[in-house]
Amino acid sequence: MTNTEPVPDTVPARSRLAVWIVVPLAVTMGLFLILLATRDPSTTRVRQSRLIGGVAPAITGTAIDGSQFDLDNERGRWVVVNFFSTTCVPCQIEHPELVKFQQAHEASGDATIVSVAFDDSSENVRRFFERNGGDWPVLASDTGTYAVSYGVAQVPESYLIAPSGLVVDKLIGGIKLQDLESRITALEQAAAESRAAADNGGG
Repeated sequence: MTNTEPVPDTVPARSRLAVWIVVPLAVTMGLFLILLATRDPSTTRVRQSRLIGGVAPAITGTAIDGSQFDLDNERGRWVVVNFFSTTCVPCQIEHPELVKFQQAHEASGDATIVSVAFDDSSENVRRFFERNGGDWPVLASDTGTYAVSYGVAQVPESYLIAPSGLVVDKLIGGIKLQDLESRITALEQAAAESRAAADNGGG
């Protein structure tokens, strides 16, 4: 006689286990995707870097206008070292902000910019600046070593160099003029307060 005793069904238990694993994972991924979709791509975000507090790595070379550039010659004023690519949308968005920054400091000469092309051609870079403006040194040839020395992983990525030649900030995701000006003002105020405290202590 054939044994007709039902075999225990383990499928529902497996299904319930899969639901408990998959649903929370799906919810987490969904929230992550929403965050990415709603994030402002031009928002300046300050990140830590091994370079902050140290002397800025050297940058020397021939700019696209034929002039010679040496970062060491910029001591005494603020420098924004901007790594960019002409095909990078956030780079295109931040460019007008850089133009406004350069124009705001042109008369006083207390700050400037140097742009370093990241995985781009000199011709593309030249056309980009002709079309979008920007009157500051731009290096587009043999720039790979600079990206390595600054630890650039993706663009846009910029470093703020103090008049002393020290790296004080790393900014990624696109620069905004107001954020950059506010940061420089805060650093200048902190330096002034530090000098005043040192003078009072010495008196």
